[in-house]
Amino acid sequence: MKIIAIGRNYAEHAKELNNPVPTVPVIFMKPDTAVLKDNKPFYHPEFSSDIHHEIELVLKICKEGKHIAEKFASNYFEEIALGVDFTARDIQQKHKEKGLPWELAKAFDNSAPVSEFLPKSKFKDLTDVNFKLDINGNTVQSGNTKDLLFSFEKIIAFVSQYITLKKGDLIFTGTPQGVGKVNIGDHLAGYLEEEKLLDFYVR
Repeated sequence: MKIIAIGRNYAEHAKELNNPVPTVPVIFMKPDTAVLKDNKPFYHPEFSSDIHHEIELVLKICKEGKHIAEKFASNYFEEIALGVDFTARDIQQKHKEKGLPWELAKAFDNSAPVSEFLPKSKFKDLTDVNFKLDINGNTVQSGNTKDLLFSFEKIIAFVSQYITLKKGDLIFTGTPQGVGKVNIGDHLAGYLEEEKLLDFYVR
């Protein structure tokens, strides 16, 4: 299983980090060791003093495919979940300044908490899905799929031109604006529409 993540897929998030709004998807990857399940606590790593939360919708690939046409891409996922792309922003910034890859900032252990998955059939319209992240009872990020720069189908079609998608792969589809620092003791709660799917602490 691999995790493919899409960066800067909401225009306002790109702007808040002073990044250009992309014209093609920005892709990076996390290893399977990044996954954190069952709302287990996230242990703040010692190597960073600036871990940021990035709430995202996550697609689970349901069958193998490559060179997938956009019009068929919706056949390649049946479930969606919430995930957090934890990012060591201090490390990322240093690497960006030097033109180096982001892996140390993005791919560390447990940097990808993922909720249980829900069938996509539960949602009337996947182009109008609300999600949000609360920290200590306050909403810090909220998004809607209508604001995606690249739709789920465009992402799947694009990625599959380069990387074969396999059953069980996860695609993190991008984060809306409002990313920020987490601290030890914080309580994170993620909602997909009105359903709380993420509920864990930073230790």
